[in-house]
Amino acid sequence: MIKPGIQEFLDSPLGRDLTREQLHRELMAQSHWQGRYRIIMKLGSRMPALAAQWQREEAEVAGCESKAWLYHHRDDAGCHHFLAGSESRIIKGLLVLILSACNHGDDHALRGLDLESWFGELGLSAHLSPSRANGLAALVEAIRGQATQQTS
Repeated sequence: MIKPGIQEFLDSPLGRDLTREQLHRELMAQSHWQGRYRIIMKLGSRMPALAAQWQREEAEVAGCESKAWLYHHRDDAGCHHFLAGSESRIIKGLLVLILSACNHGDDHALRGLDLESWFGELGLSAHLSPSRANGLAALVEAIRGQATQQTS
């Protein structure tokens, strides 16, 4: 599979600006699901489309209702960098959440991630449709799988 260069991972639209903690505070400040959903949709619209050259079949994440692509790079220092995109604004918003928690982390940080609990706390588990929840789980699993492959 042809992969993006390291600079494309580092220049990812999310960069290092959005942290899991910031997003958590912003989402939890909303007392109802609709407010959180709007924030996730806004995050999705802020995330630029993945360049057409990286919307390749071999990078598609299986199990997502909407097309989603994921690339992984582990640098010499052991940090994992992800580049992702989707055609769906809600999936892009969910990708922002996922990447805020795992992008640019090392092996130890990725092993310690409990995204499922975080998603439960945010109310994602209870409010996403079954197909969206399956897609979210597929994205998390793909990230874990790609990171594990390169550390083995």
